[in-house]
Amino acid sequence: MKKKLLLPFLLLFAFVANAQQKVIQLYNGAAPGSESWTWNQSESADNVFHSDVVYNVSHPTLTVYLPDGTVPNTGTAVVICPGGGLQTLSITQEGYQVGQWLQKHGITAFLLEYRLMHTLGPDPYKEMLAKMKANTVMQEQAPVAPLAVADGRAAIAYVRSHAAEYGISPDRIGIMGFSAGGTIAAAAAYGYTPQNRPDFVAPVYAYFPPAMQANVPADAPPMFLAAASDDATSVYSVQLYNTWVAAKHPAELHIFLNGAHGFGMKTQHTASDSWPGLFETWLKLSGF
Repeated sequence: MKKKLLLPFLLLFAFVANAQQKVIQLYNGAAPGSESWTWNQSESADNVFHSDVVYNVSHPTLTVYLPDGTVPNTGTAVVICPGGGLQTLSITQEGYQVGQWLQKHGITAFLLEYRLMHTLGPDPYKEMLAKMKANTVMQEQAPVAPLAVADGRAAIAYVRSHAAEYGISPDRIGIMGFSAGGTIAAAAAYGYTPQNRPDFVAPVYAYFPPAMQANVPADAPPMFLAAASDDATSVYSVQLYNTWVAAKHPAELHIFLNGAHGFGMKTQHTASDSWPGLFETWLKLSGF
């Protein structure tokens, strides 16, 4: 009887704890370049894949996950960029759960909800599939992608300018992303300023083709890459790793036997399940 009563309590506690996370507006007022966007952000699992997603983001935010009080604060921070093809954010296994994992390891996490394509109806996945069928995805992503990348850079700049407030070392600020979020993370390793330069980047099954890999900066940050070999986009991770190594910058690559695209923090009993532990080891060995 006690066990039956305990489970709902724990679930309620987890919900309340998540609801109490500090949420920061990334920009003062309308986000630059999308001032005319008026749609309201939504979160729902009522879609063709029954997966919890955020969509219609027009005002980017950062949700703060402070380090767990039971472990030492490492002074490291990570900006998290969930994926979703710039149509949605896969907010649970590539967002909330990543933030919770990082805070349990003494790392301050900042979950970025960046700008997305406009979803007209109640099912963003259905609309994304229709765009894929009509072969219009790339065309519709094109004007939004630079805005999402700008949000990633602005997030790093925010964390660095508020480092003391959160007990963060200003030279231990990284960014990681999944799929389209990995595009944002990888792009942050290019064209940066001193204020928005990431100290490390971790693109996970990122879309980042060779055309986006030119002109690697001389002081480019170290990189951690992970993908599954049964995911067609894993070739981009291999190419980006080779680009980084050829430019004589530190990089580590893991191509797992299986796990497919979108494994995130899911336990699938596939080889990709081991990536968080490998990332933790890489952070330690890299001094973060």
